[in-house]
Amino acid sequence: MEFGKELKAEETNIPGLIVFDLPVHGDNRGWFKENWQRAKQCGLGLPDFGPVQNNISFNTKRGVTRGIHAEPWDKYISIAAGSVFGAWVDLRPGKSFGQVYTCILDPSKAIFVPRGVGNSFQTLEDETAYTYLVNAHWSMEQKKTYTFVNLADPDLNIEWPIPLEQTERSEADLNHPYLKDVTPMEPKRTLVTGANGQLGRALREYVEKHNVENVEYCDIDTFDFSNPAEYGKYDWSLYGTIINAGAYTAVDKAETSEGRALAWKANAQGPALLAKTARENNITLVHVSSDYVFDGTKEQHDETEDFAPLGVYGQTKAAGDIAVSEIEKHYIVRSSWVIGDGHNFVKTMMNLSNKVADSSDSLNEITVVDDQYGRLTFTKDMAEGIFALLDSGAEYGTYNLTGSGRVKSWKEIAAAVFEQTNGNGNAVKPVSTAQYFESASAPVSPRPEHSALDLSKISAAGYAPADWEESLKEYVAKQLNS
Repeated sequence: MEFGKELKAEETNIPGLIVFDLPVHGDNRGWFKENWQRAKQCGLGLPDFGPVQNNISFNTKRGVTRGIHAEPWDKYISIAAGSVFGAWVDLRPGKSFGQVYTCILDPSKAIFVPRGVGNSFQTLEDETAYTYLVNAHWSMEQKKTYTFVNLADPDLNIEWPIPLEQTERSEADLNHPYLKDVTPMEPKRTLVTGANGQLGRALREYVEKHNVENVEYCDIDTFDFSNPAEYGKYDWSLYGTIINAGAYTAVDKAETSEGRALAWKANAQGPALLAKTARENNITLVHVSSDYVFDGTKEQHDETEDFAPLGVYGQTKAAGDIAVSEIEKHYIVRSSWVIGDGHNFVKTMMNLSNKVADSSDSLNEITVVDDQYGRLTFTKDMAEGIFALLDSGAEYGTYNLTGSGRVKSWKEIAAAVFEQTNGNGNAVKPVSTAQYFESASAPVSPRPEHSALDLSKISAAGYAPADWEESLKEYVAKQLNS
């Protein structure tokens, strides 16, 4: 064992597998080391993996050999006494499947092993104490996801210092499959809330089209995420991602006494509970936000703008955003003017266009507000953008995600829908927001005048939002042909 080394991290040929040199200080009494130092090692690339358990494997004899086991949690391994020859095999799906890394660990070295990488070791000294931190508690459900490969697989070509036939091995380790017969470890589960809404349905379509594995869906009838008592339904250690597509979106009803309470439950309390669960279980939380968190005085809003919501809906969405932003592993995806599979503005305009075109109907024209400006967001594009952030490992934080292109008013959008539907775009007449709602019999939420969101951050992250006007043409054409 080498004394006096500087703390240093070294990446390996297996993605995410990181070896650490640890400073060990010794004298005639023995030695001391900082075995795991969160701040220093995270600064060198160690994920802030949130360990919940510390285990020790004590091995009485030189030559004890254990593995190769891929377990459904991250591990940080170090040696308290003795030394081992370690071998790691990537058993995750992907290009690095089957990659092997080996090294000798003594008290001056440690290694971070990400979930799905097979772990094994052979003791090189008697009375070796092998210790490791893990970030999930053992359970029968977790055990079902273990993946193994045989220590003696010739395709791995591991050069064990002590020939395997001379070592102590368990019966189970002797009978593990060879790599060619191994099924890669399945990824952690993803839970989509609000799965029956417009965005939820788009996320389902994306998952099916792209064969995304281990995705589960729920809605308020199966999991009310605003109710703390409901969280016991899940073993959260099995989940890696939550995509919160659930929300209370009845903007005007949120101004009523009944709607106000429902909006605060779904849009503020629910996200806060999801964030708490995500923090406690090292889960990435994706949460969908809204342009309504702003007052709309600026013509375009970036991700750093201060909240200034005008109505209850915007206030509850801002509160949810604040709760989610408090955890490290989060993506807040902010949208505006959402259009998808369900009741929405475009479908309403198409129906009105048909009525105007129907000579037997007395409706000749409609009025649409022309003093609110923004871009449409199609749920298909939102689903693509959300998975682009997750798959690319983009920096956590808030991202605006709407369609790209020109900023237009609701009246201009309505006229375009009318024109494509029946060629009667001139039937759409302008009206101010104040005039439109002046005779309203029920409470009405104030609207931001300007809802356009700056898209430069998500573009820089590698996702290029589609032009909303092209998406609108495709959407209307699909509705007309259905």
